Amino acid sequence: MFKILFLTLCLCAPFVAANTDYLSPDLRSRVNQLKAELDARPTNQTNSNARARVAWEWVNAWSRSGGYVPVDATRIISGALNTPANPVLRAFDATVKELAFFDDNPNALGQLEATTGPFTAGEFATITQTYTVGEQAIQTGGGFLLARHFMTNYGPWQNSDPSGPNYVSVTASNSKVSFLATTTPLSGMHGGFRASRETMTFRLASGTLQPGDTVNITWGDTSGGGPGMRMATFSSDRMPLPIYVALDNKGPFYSLPIQPIRVTGQSAAGVHGFAPSVVATGETFTLAIRAQDRYYNRAVGAVPNWRVQLDEQTTIAVPSTGAITKVELSLPAAGIYRPSISSEDGSIVGITNPIQVKDEVADRIYWGDTHGHSGFAEGIGTPERFMVWARDDASLDYVTHSEHDIWLDDAEWEVLRKHVKDFTVDGEFVAYLGYEWTVGTRNGGHHNVLFRNPDHRQRISSHFFPTLTSLYTGLRNAANNRDVVVIPHAHQAGNYRISDPALEPLIEIMSQHGNFEWFGRMYLKHGHQVGFTAASDNHLSQPGYSAPQGGSLSQRGGLGAIMATEKTVDAIFDGMKELSSYATTGDRIILNFSLNGEDMGQRTPYDPNREIKLAVHGTAPIDTITVVKNDQVLWQKQYLELENNRSSRTGTYLLSFQSESEPQHRGDNPRGWRAWEGTLKVLDGTIEEITPQDASFPLQVIDTSELADGNVRFATKTRGDTSSYLVRLSGITRNTRMQFDLIETRETGGAPPIYRPQQRPAADSFAFNLRDMEDNRISHQQQVDYYTDTVTLRRISTEGTMDVEETINDQGNRHGDYYYVRVVQANDAIAWSSPIWVGGHPPR
Repeated sequence: MFKILFLTLCLCAPFVAANTDYLSPDLRSRVNQLKAELDARPTNQTNSNARARVAWEWVNAWSRSGGYVPVDATRIISGALNTPANPVLRAFDATVKELAFFDDNPNALGQLEATTGPFTAGEFATITQTYTVGEQAIQTGGGFLLARHFMTNYGPWQNSDPSGPNYVSVTASNSKVSFLATTTPLSGMHGGFRASRETMTFRLASGTLQPGDTVNITWGDTSGGGPGMRMATFSSDRMPLPIYVALDNKGPFYSLPIQPIRVTGQSAAGVHGFAPSVVATGETFTLAIRAQDRYYNRAVGAVPNWRVQLDEQTTIAVPSTGAITKVELSLPAAGIYRPSISSEDGSIVGITNPIQVKDEVADRIYWGDTHGHSGFAEGIGTPERFMVWARDDASLDYVTHSEHDIWLDDAEWEVLRKHVKDFTVDGEFVAYLGYEWTVGTRNGGHHNVLFRNPDHRQRISSHFFPTLTSLYTGLRNAANNRDVVVIPHAHQAGNYRISDPALEPLIEIMSQHGNFEWFGRMYLKHGHQVGFTAASDNHLSQPGYSAPQGGSLSQRGGLGAIMATEKTVDAIFDGMKELSSYATTGDRIILNFSLNGEDMGQRTPYDPNREIKLAVHGTAPIDTITVVKNDQVLWQKQYLELENNRSSRTGTYLLSFQSESEPQHRGDNPRGWRAWEGTLKVLDGTIEEITPQDASFPLQVIDTSELADGNVRFATKTRGDTSSYLVRLSGITRNTRMQFDLIETRETGGAPPIYRPQQRPAADSFAFNLRDMEDNRISHQQQVDYYTDTVTLRRISTEGTMDVEETINDQGNRHGDYYYVRVVQANDAIAWSSPIWVGGHPPR
C-alpha cells in the first residue's frame, strides 16, 4: 500500500497565485487535462506512459520552484512509466490525486517544527515535533502516522508503557480532542520498504483539530518516568523522524517535510590516520588524524593531543585541533612506513595506512568511492554532509555522490552538480557528477554513471531509458565516450553478458552489500576487457570510511584505487577509463602487479613466456596471495607461517566463517547474508583470549562472560567473504577439542531473490579435535541447498609479514589469456588487482 504523498514545505502563501504559477502555460494546460482524465477514469496500461510523462514534468517543475517532494513520488512515477502493473498504477493515481489536492488547496495543511538537537548517538534523548494545523481541520478519525526510516536503528518505539524506554506520546493544545493509538500499513523507505509494515499511528478518537491548533509528538517522553528514546548509533545532520497526517478517517496520509534533526558522535574512543599511499623522498605531505567514537562517528568534546611514531627512532608530538587534526610531515629515506598514533596518555591507539616513499615517483595511488547515497534517495543525511565526510572524515582523493535516478528530481540534480563544482579543487579533492541507473536485475541491473565534468544537465535515467542497451545509446548520444564511465554492481546484478567497451571500463566487485568477486569474473569469462573497483554503497552519507549499521548493509565499505600521475579531474578519470585500478575491502593496501613489464588493467603483446611480478604492502599481516589465470588458480602462497610444534602447550588459531554469494541461477541476485550464531566451548584446554579480527565490523560479536567455564558466545555475518576470530589457547593436550553449537539462523538482506528463496541454515553441532588437524588446518562444511558454507580452524604464527614481493613465471600458448591477483590479510581485508591480458586484441 503506497501512502507516501505530496506536501508543500511552506504553506504560508498560496501554492498557485495569479501571475506566479510555477507551471508554464503549456504544462498547466496538460496538468489540468491530467486531473480531468484521472477524475473520469483510472490509469491503465494504455494511457499510463502519457500520464506519467506529464506527472514527471509536474513534479520537477514543483521541485525547481522550491517545493518539498516526498520520498517516493518520483519512484512511483518511474514505475508508471516502465512497469504498468495494477499495484503500480494504483499508487500512481494516488500520487497524482494528492498532487492535484495540494495544487487546488495550497494551504490545507499546516507547518511542522522540531527540536533539532544536536543529540548524542546511541544515548537516550527526547525529541518533540510540533504540528500547527493549517486551513483544513483534522476531523475525528484523522490523525498522525509516525513512520520510521528503514535504515535507522533507534530503539524500538512503544506507546504502552510511559515508564519504559522509547515511549512515544501525542498531545494537543485543543483539550476537546483525544487520541487512540493504533497502526497503519506503510510501504516505501519509511515503512517496510519492499512490503507494507504496520506503523505507529495516533488517530483522533473524539473532537476536531481546528486551524491554528498545535499537536506535540514526543519521542522519548520522560514524563512517566521513562529514560527517553535510544538514538541511532550513527551521526547525521538530517536524521529522519517522518510524520504523515490524515485529515479524516477516509482520507490518505500526507507526508510532512522531514525536519533536520542532528545527531553527533560520542567522546573519543579511537583514532585513525590517513596519509597518501605514495610520496617522494623528502616530499611534504599531510597526515590527517581523525578522532572517532566507538561507533566510528567523528568524536565530539575534548580530543587529546597525539603522538605520531613514524619509525622506531622518530616520534612527533601533535597538538590536537579538534576531531580532525592535520599535520605536515616528510620522510627522508625510501621505504615503507606505517605510522602509529596514540594519545598522550596512551589510552587511545590507532594506525595509519602504509606509506611507500620512493626516490622517483611516476604514478601515485589515489583512493576513492564511486558509489554512495544520502537522503536524496533512500538514504539518510544531506548532500553537504556526504561531501564533507568524503573530503574530511574519509580523506578521500575522489568521490561520486551517485543517487538512485528513480528518486532524483531536477532540483536535486542541480544541487549535486553545484556540489561537484564547489568541492572540487585539483590537487586536493576531486568530485565527479554521477547517479545510479536503477532497474531490476531482469532489466539490466544497477549501474553507476559518472561524468568527467559537471556540465551535464541531462540525466540518461531509467525513467526514459529503462533497458541497458538504451542506457548505452542515450549516453553515447549525450556525451563524448571519453567523458563517461559506467560501473555496474552486483546488488541488483548488472547483466554481465552485455557491456559497452567504450563506456564500461570497471566492475564494482565489493561494497557494504558484500563481496562479489564472482561478478567481475563473469564479465571476464564473457570476454569483456574490464578492471575491478570497489565502493561503499553507503546510505548514511558516509562515503569512503564507514562501519556497518546492520540491515542489508552489513560490512565495511570498499574503496577503489586509481593509479595516476596527479590528483586532478582528468588524470583520475583517465585512470578509470584506462583500467588503472584495483579494489579493496576498505583497507588502503598497496598493491603493484605487472606482467612482462605491463601494469594491471593493460594488455601486453603476446609472448609464451610470462613473468609476473607483484609487491604487496599490507595494513595487517598477509595471509594468502593468489594469482588467477583464466578463472583458475595459477599460483597461491600462504604467509602466516604455521607452527608445527605439536608438543607445544600453547597455540594461536584463526577461526574463520565463510559463505558464498554467487547466485546459482543465471540472472538471479546474489545470495543474502549468512548469519553465524552459537556457542564455542573448549574442552581439555583454556581460551586465554578470543578477538574479532575486523576492528571495523561491530556486528562481529563476542560474549566472554562465561569464559571461565570455557564458553564463548559469538555472532557474525558473511556474504562472499570470511569473518575470523583470533583464538589463543593454553593447556593444550592431545585431547583438546573445540565444540561448536550453531543455532538456526536465516539469510537476510540484499536485493530480493528472483529464483532462489532465502534459506534458513539449520542448527548444527560439531567438534574440532586438535589432534586431527592436517597441515595445521581442520574444517567443517555445512550444506545449505546449493551452497557449501565452511568453518575453518588454522594454527598460525603469532608473527606475520606485511610486505611481500614475488616473481612467478608462467607459460602460455594462446592469445587473450588474462591474469589477476587476490590478496587476503589476516584481518580478513582483501585487495583485487585489475587483470592483465596477454596478446589478443583490445576492444574497439
